[in-house]
Amino acid sequence: MFSKFLTGALAGFSLLAAAQSASAMSLRPVPRLELSQMMGRWYEVARTPNALQRNCQAGASEWTPAQGGFAVVQSCRKGAANGPLAQWKAKATVADPSSNARFKMVFFGGMVSQDYVVLEHKDEQGWLILATANGKYLWLMSQRPTLASAVRAQAIQRIRQLGFDPARLEFPPAS
Repeated sequence: MFSKFLTGALAGFSLLAAAQSASAMSLRPVPRLELSQMMGRWYEVARTPNALQRNCQAGASEWTPAQGGFAVVQSCRKGAANGPLAQWKAKATVADPSSNARFKMVFFGGMVSQDYVVLEHKDEQGWLILATANGKYLWLMSQRPTLASAVRAQAIQRIRQLGFDPARLEFPPAS
C-alpha cells in the first residue's frame, strides 16, 4: 500500500514540477513574514485539486524549526476524516530572505522540489494563503481546524482578488 502511495506521490510531484516550468503567474508574496508565525500546525481549509491530495480529508501541515530551515510534515486522511493516515515529509528553506514569504520545499530525500509563495497572511485571524510559485496550486490554511464563516468568506474574497477562481476550490472535511 505504501509503495502505491509513494508511486502516486512521485507522479503528483512530477506533475507539479513540470507545471512549474510552464508560464508562471506573477505572484507577489506578502511584504514580510515573521518565520515564527509559520511554525506549528496548519489545517487545510481549501485547496485547488491536485493528484497528490486526491481523496485527502482532514489535511494538515506541521512546521518545526530544523537545521538550515524547517521540517514540514504534511498529512491527511484518505477517503474519510477518520480514514487511514497518509504523510509525506519535506525540508523547507527560505528562498527570499527579504520577505521570508517564498519557500523551496524538497520532498522524498531530494527527489522532488517545489517553490511556494505565501500570498496572504492574517496572523490576527489565524489564516494564510499559500500557492505554488507558478500559481497552479493554492491552499487556504488555518491555525484552527475550521474558520468562522465570515472569516472564511473574507479569505475566499482575497483568493478571488489574487486572481484565482474560488469555484475551483475543494473544501475537504476537517478532522
